[in-house]
Amino acid sequence: MDSRVAYTEEIDDLDEAVSEIFRQTDDFKLLSNSMAILYTEEDTDYRALYEKLSKKWDFPIIGCTTMAMLLGKEGYCRNGISVTILTADDCTFSAGMTDDVNVSNYKDLITAKYNELKKAHNDDIKLIISFGGMVISKDSVAGDDLVALLNELGGGTPIYGGNASDDFSFGNYNLFFNGNVTKCGQVIALISGNIDPMFICLNSVENRARFSYKVTRSEGNLVYRLGNGSFTDALVKENMLVSDKDNVLGDYLLSPFIVGIEKDDGDIVEVARNLSMINRDMGMGFFLGDIPENSIMSVGVLNRPDVQNTVEKAFSLMLRQMRGAYKYRTILCTSCSARFLALASNTEAEAEAYKGRLPEHISLSGMYAYGEYCPLRGDKTGREYNMFHNFTFTLLAL
Repeated sequence: MDSRVAYTEEIDDLDEAVSEIFRQTDDFKLLSNSMAILYTEEDTDYRALYEKLSKKWDFPIIGCTTMAMLLGKEGYCRNGISVTILTADDCTFSAGMTDDVNVSNYKDLITAKYNELKKAHNDDIKLIISFGGMVISKDSVAGDDLVALLNELGGGTPIYGGNASDDFSFGNYNLFFNGNVTKCGQVIALISGNIDPMFICLNSVENRARFSYKVTRSEGNLVYRLGNGSFTDALVKENMLVSDKDNVLGDYLLSPFIVGIEKDDGDIVEVARNLSMINRDMGMGFFLGDIPENSIMSVGVLNRPDVQNTVEKAFSLMLRQMRGAYKYRTILCTSCSARFLALASNTEAEAEAYKGRLPEHISLSGMYAYGEYCPLRGDKTGREYNMFHNFTFTLLAL
């Protein structure tokens, strides 16, 4: 599989934007099958953009808005449009987007779309790329539930992607498939053929607060009790109830809750979780990701050196593993938007950690997400489990 990344800062004059994208890809040879992944800032008129791109490109385009992009040549890009073309003679791509999903219909809609897309493939699916929306109401589908369903449908096939983001308004994000735009649909792309996808998934948390409790009562992403007391009792005891508000997403962005989850086979995976809301009357916390009962919860402290060190470590591991027989040409990356906040004024720190280290034949593109999808390696078996993450930096090599 080969790839090419095109980028333009222009979003107002779409004729000029498309001309720049085409100029950067005119000498790129498209093979028998192709697909594109597009990231753009929230103010872009995507429908008009797609109309212009589709006059020349007849392959599927998927993507979403993002608060910023990470690119191989340009590095950190706060504004603009990036397009990554994947093309191959020995791979098959199929892509689509569901109607708006909610807790009542998401299983039916995603299952139907997955089965529809799978019909285009004669071989086993090797990779699922997917983008979703935020949890914005009680009817929204949690990231864990989306990943769990895709994992079931794919029989453990690796899943990569994340939730669309915006400029921290939490309402201007969008998801794209060809000329369609939605906030609540699920974008799904299936890839089969000659690929050997490889993943790196690292959270940003090196330092931990003095906070460690067993989750003794929870339901999905709602945590009621830690140890012998309520969730809020534990926050008060540890001097961590920092706000009088109910909506506390911004107050805990740099203090991620870390959860060690035991899988059915006894393996342990550790994921970060975002505290979103507190109900003081019930003593419970509402998280952006699921927290199972009997898991162990701790609290991390996010800072800029840890964020940059994570990227340096991730790329060192990935570049070392890419030296095998399979010829990798593409790296996709997804970083949590909370990591961006930890960078403070040094917004280019993540890009600086990899710029100048990429081989000439490797293209790279990535986004900042409001939640990441990526396989995570278990501590005991080394097996990879599809998981939903917060506060995480992920890489996919193709």
